Amino acid sequence: MSTHLSVNVNKVAVLRNSRGGREPDVQAAALACLEAGADGITVHPRPDRRHIVAEDLPPLAALVRRFGVELNIEGNPFAPPRPGYPGLLALCEQVRPAQVTLVPDSDGQLTSDHGFTFDGDIAALASQVAAFKALGCRVSLFVDAGVAGLEKAAALGADRIEIYTGPFAEAFAAGDAASELALCADTARRARVAGLGVNAGHDLSQANLGAFLAQVSGVLEVSIGHALIGEALYDGLDATVRAYLAIAAGADPA
Repeated sequence: MSTHLSVNVNKVAVLRNSRGGREPDVQAAALACLEAGADGITVHPRPDRRHIVAEDLPPLAALVRRFGVELNIEGNPFAPPRPGYPGLLALCEQVRPAQVTLVPDSDGQLTSDHGFTFDGDIAALASQVAAFKALGCRVSLFVDAGVAGLEKAAALGADRIEIYTGPFAEAFAAGDAASELALCADTARRARVAGLGVNAGHDLSQANLGAFLAQVSGVLEVSIGHALIGEALYDGLDATVRAYLAIAAGADPA
């Protein structure tokens, strides 16, 4: 079985929101990805509503159910509710995604750029994990490659980690990714030993995905948005999704 591809459609919503109205249509973009064979759809609704918004979620959830694939909702479980954003837990109560990926980003962050650590008092995170699991969601925790304490993550009740691959992508672009690949591979190995599944995401692209999956074994899912949507501007969503699936098909997560 190949590594699953979950397409992040946030960037489609960014373009829509920059003009107002409904175009480009997030649902139509997600449908095109699923018709091309994507294994799921990822979204990251933020409190500032700058891309995916709460109103996008029910129709997206219905769409992925129709295709029999997974919806992955990312977000900060500690971000308080406010007008237009009821909070991550409330959103998940509404649409019951297959997976929720908890990310420690602040309201003002342009994009997620660091993961959780598992030192000190993690009781608050444990209660959040329990709340999402009570909804029937698989819980994945966004972590930096090399993070310590993965056994604690498993003890919290998390099912998976998602390795933050931004530093790998930067090193790959600079022509020397060996050390970052080794760090990611070791993190994946330690996660599996702790009983956690392994996802990965951030700045993965057609250029670097094959190299990543060739060296980091056991990756169950990659979520890719920014590069994929950018590449699709030239080649179309169907062709681009199929190209990623072909790369992922060369990896064995077992």
